[in-house]
Amino acid sequence: MVTIVDYGSGNLRSVQKAFEKLGVAARITDDPQVVAESERVVLPGVGAFGDAMRALRERGLVEPIVAHVRAEKPFFGICMGLQLLFETGLEGGRHEGLGLLPGEVVRFDLPAGMKVPHMGWNTVRWRDGASPVESPDWYYFVHSYHARPRDESLVAAVTDYGGEFVSAVARGRLFATQFHPEKSQAVGLRLLSSFIGRG
Repeated sequence: MVTIVDYGSGNLRSVQKAFEKLGVAARITDDPQVVAESERVVLPGVGAFGDAMRALRERGLVEPIVAHVRAEKPFFGICMGLQLLFETGLEGGRHEGLGLLPGEVVRFDLPAGMKVPHMGWNTVRWRDGASPVESPDWYYFVHSYHARPRDESLVAAVTDYGGEFVSAVARGRLFATQFHPEKSQAVGLRLLSSFIGRG
């Protein structure tokens, strides 16, 4: 059973349907107790960093998510679910994140003529030994901000959009992507399948 955390941030059903395509039961919940008792947690999300953290706090979800990751249980963050893992987000001011990974989340600073948000298909280049699936691969992105980790060992993959940015991070049984595997067709399903296959 996979638990998908609901903090009012949308796209939850598409994540659930992706796991169901793999034959994996997936429940959507905003119940802190259910999250606390879960073996595998997925934190998806879109929207603004500060709003997302406020919603997690209001629902009492910060503590069970932090405890889950610190207990080294399998965790998968998607898009905003990656960004929230870091200490600070700089969208619309300075906001405190979950603080599980060192670093901050910043807006794209792009050459003239390049659009924000970064939207559409792009290549992900996995670092040596970091790829849970075949590499390189194309995945679907929609975001205006990206993580800037202070610990280089966290970087599992990078992508180029007006310069290189971090598109996946990993540490122990924590794995998170800036792109949306649930919107990335067969290659995205393979990635989610690798999460299920992890011990």
